[in-house]
Amino acid sequence: MLYAIANPAAGSGLGKKLGLALHQALEEKHIPHVVEETTSPGHATSLARQAAAQGADTVLSVGGDGTALEVARGLLGTSCALGLIPAGTGNDFRKTLGISKETNKALETVLKKPALPTDAGLINDDLFLNEIGTGFDVAVLDYAVKAKKYCRGLLPYLAGVICALFRFRPIPVTFRIDDGPEEKQDLFVIAAANGGIIGGGIVIAPDARADDGLLDIIIVDKIKWYQLPLRLVGLLQGKILSFPETRFVRAKKLSFSSPGMRLNVDGEIVSADTARVEILPGALKIHR
Repeated sequence: MLYAIANPAAGSGLGKKLGLALHQALEEKHIPHVVEETTSPGHATSLARQAAAQGADTVLSVGGDGTALEVARGLLGTSCALGLIPAGTGNDFRKTLGISKETNKALETVLKKPALPTDAGLINDDLFLNEIGTGFDVAVLDYAVKAKKYCRGLLPYLAGVICALFRFRPIPVTFRIDDGPEEKQDLFVIAAANGGIIGGGIVIAPDARADDGLLDIIIVDKIKWYQLPLRLVGLLQGKILSFPETRFVRAKKLSFSSPGMRLNVDGEIVSADTARVEILPGALKIHR
């Protein structure tokens, strides 16, 4: 039994449209299924948990990264698999997994490819799929939210990057990688990635894999103002690891703190003075 959870608000209404199209496609294939629409934040988690309890083999997330995260939270600890049908603005995690943005191809992945063990992460005991961080990427999201009123796709995030470049200032961060020593620095970015792409197509962790049991930790030191345009070009080209200001390491745990800190958790902003991050190897089964 397939159970699909569609976010009707995703992609400016695309989620609702694809939910209906998915129902029709499964009807034509004579595949038993249920399609439900979410009505509020967090609803997808309860629907997914309910579907797993009722014996669903796979739950389809029809929406963006936020919807996928909610569904995954409902499936964690169950034997039910996750299938991704992209319908959001960024749909970043599916890029790391190699899942097509085209609905028919994404559905074929669910129907024809096995559900494989896939890593997830914990941030302060709450699940994330793709990436968490603080610093520059939070500023980018703040500006991108405003830009989404006027454009879609990568453009809001690109506008966010440009605005943040001229206004963001490094923040003081205390951090520890695995069981290493505590360090303190003013940082441009500190991030822990399970997937490699954020912001609708910005490559934050070029070599990230969601099945290696490790987090890709990216720490970017202060960047001199006159180097910012060059670093922007490099960022858009996926060359962040080549920056002289960048420190990269793979680890199982990361903790960091900063007064009044705001975190980017899979594209959503949350407030927390301290972040405790760890990898959950093979925590989910995802068709890919």
